[in-house]
Parts: sequence; structure tokens; C-alpha cells
Amino acid sequence: MSSETARSPLVRSISWGLMDVEDLGVGKDFKLYPGGGRPWDWSETGTRHSPGVQPDDVRELLAHGATTVVLSRGMQLQLQVDPRTLSLLEERGVTIHVAETTEAVQIYNDLATGGSAVAGLFHSTC
Repeated sequence: MSSETARSPLVRSISWGLMDVEDLGVGKDFKLYPGGGRPWDWSETGTRHSPGVQPDDVRELLAHGATTVVLSRGMQLQLQVDPRTLSLLEERGVTIHVAETTEAVQIYNDLATGGSAVAGLFHSTC
């Protein structure tokens, strides 16, 4: 990766079960990172509401140069974050934000607009 990190795509809109992401289109859940993103398929890592976001869910974000990670907990805060995930991010010196999804999107968009190397995992339902 070059010394200049590509900007993270902005979330254009968020509502129950529906996100619109710059350059990626519409979907339900997304992994976003500097220079791009993709739909977030929980089955890839065995993610469930509990114990929640897995360390393998965030490794891809780090591989794309993220120095700040925003983790959404869902619209009704049903998605947990596995403590091992937080430990991994802390060990790597990553700044972490954990919030309800609409708040997480606002934090993420503010950081992306400001030029931070920000990544996020977004769950648009419960």
C-alpha cells in the first residue's frame, strides 16, 4: 500500500435493513475500509449476535490500512463485540469506536470525511 491511504467510502444513507454506500451500492451489512469495502457476510467467520464481532471480522479491515475502526452494534444494540476482538485491536494500537448503528455511521462518515484511515463493520438491523 502506498504512503497515501485511499479515502474510505461514505455511507450515503442508513435505515432498517438497508444501507447505501458510495461506490458500492445498496445492501444490508457492510465491511468498509480505506479504498473500498464489500458486503459483510457473517457466515464467513461464524459471527452471531453473541458473542458478536469476531477477530477475523476485523483482520481484513487492518489489512487495508485502518488505524481507526468503528464497530456498529445494530439498530437495537443486539450485536455484541467479542472481547477477543477488542483485545486484537488494542494490541495493534487501533482507535476503536463501538456504537449503535446510526451513531456508528455518523462517527465513521465524520472520520472518513476528515481523511482518517477509518474502517467499519455495519449491521443495519437488530
